[in-house]
Amino acid sequence: MQSINLDGEYICVDIFLRPDGTYGFDEFRRDPEDSSGWYSIGHFGDQVFAHADAALTKAKTSVHWLSGQM
Repeated sequence: MQSINLDGEYICVDIFLRPDGTYGFDEFRRDPEDSSGWYSIGHFGDQVFAHADAALTKAKTSVHWLSGQM
């Protein structure tokens, strides 16, 4: 649904919609030397939120760099 990138676009936080209609977020990292893609570094994906705004609010308090990006 929404991806917020840190400078350089190697770290991001994604807000996502699950098939059951709930929302979540996680922090991901992409290693420029490794072509295998993005992988979770935050491990917040198991948290469940009723609304995207609630997931974003929690992400801002959980991921230290995120509040400075918005």
